[in-house]
Amino acid sequence: MHALIVIDVQNDFCPGGALAVSGGDEIVAPINELMGEFDAVVLTQDWHPSGHSSFASSHTGKAPLEMIDMPYGPQVLWPDHCVQGSKGAEFHAGLQVNRADLIIRKGFRPEIDSYSAFFENDQTTPTGLEGYLRSRGITDLTMVGLATDFCVNFSAVDAAQLGFDVTVREDLCRAIDIDGSLAAARDGMIKAGAKIL
Repeated sequence: MHALIVIDVQNDFCPGGALAVSGGDEIVAPINELMGEFDAVVLTQDWHPSGHSSFASSHTGKAPLEMIDMPYGPQVLWPDHCVQGSKGAEFHAGLQVNRADLIIRKGFRPEIDSYSAFFENDQTTPTGLEGYLRSRGITDLTMVGLATDFCVNFSAVDAAQLGFDVTVREDLCRAIDIDGSLAAARDGMIKAGAKIL
């Protein structure tokens, strides 16, 4: 059984959004076309409460893209984005959301960020996605979405380490690429055992 995991194709990560990824909207139509080829389709949705600890605005004197140390490790500070119930948190209007078997929300705990579809950034708090996939008998995952070097990367590495057969369709992802983060993400995904197409 093979699932398509569509990572965070939300307004705030598309052009005009609070944390826009260049070309983020270009992948929507081809992702829709791909959905019919899989046994299951899972969408992830960044879903932050206002005042989330990963927002630069929650830390006096800090600017977006600065790094801070959190109890669970280093954390990039982001512009406020994907705030629960906001237009920015909604899926891109062109994405065929009704094709999804499951929508999994992440990043809703105020004190910890969540890049991966599988674990919060402490690498121990699960989202529940692993259990869902195993109960469905799904062994193979193809990942697409935003952004290659953050949420797609962390999801792919975690999935590979959990024993899933993981393929990242890089043509259906777009990256932020902060200070070489895309090259580092590619290396990390390959080392973890993910295939990049």
